[in-house]
Amino acid sequence: MSRAGLDKEPHDVAKMFDGVAEKYDLTNDVLSMGQDRRWRKKVVELVAPRTGELILDLAAGTGTSSQPFADAGATVVPCDFSIGMLEVGKKARPGLPFAAGDGMKLPFGDGVFDAVTISFGLRNIHDPVEGLREMLRVTKPGGRIVVCEFSTPTWAPFDAIYTNYLMRALPAVARKVSSNPESYVYLAESIREWPDQKGLALRMAGAGWGKVEWHNLSAGIVALHHSIKPS
Repeated sequence: MSRAGLDKEPHDVAKMFDGVAEKYDLTNDVLSMGQDRRWRKKVVELVAPRTGELILDLAAGTGTSSQPFADAGATVVPCDFSIGMLEVGKKARPGLPFAAGDGMKLPFGDGVFDAVTISFGLRNIHDPVEGLREMLRVTKPGGRIVVCEFSTPTWAPFDAIYTNYLMRALPAVARKVSSNPESYVYLAESIREWPDQKGLALRMAGAGWGKVEWHNLSAGIVALHHSIKPS
């Protein structure tokens, strides 16, 4: 079984996601106890897609996070660097224009998209700040970004419980439902290494985005960071 290291070499991360693609959506639903559906709904609400807009959904995997944008009347481009994920997505959602692409070198021109979003994928880009710069580059001036990512619980006692779940329970549950449970050990470790809400906001600002705000979901387990590209 394969897992990526925390150095996040792109080839290793892509191979890891190829290995979990078939059961990825089911596993996420089980591990999050169904909360992932609520998180995705909040992302769509914050992006606020409009008819005729062009939206980039980066690290889209199988397109589960992309379909709601299409349903809202926007044109959405699901982009991922895992070919395994894209293949599963194309079978499940043949109407979506899936694209293969590296988050640090996106295969799109400057100022193309009205909005960009990435859910639980920024953490897996080798250089997240460079990924944020690339998302800025492909977004129109005045366009918006929404980043949905694991974060730091806002209540210390709950943080201890959550850490225990991540490092002990999550890998055990993954062994029951995932085709590659070792990858979820990487998932738990990478979440603990990720910056907190303020830390991510500072990185987004450093990448060139405008004023960054965030909203905590599920007591800070997940945070939605959003901003506008300066004109």
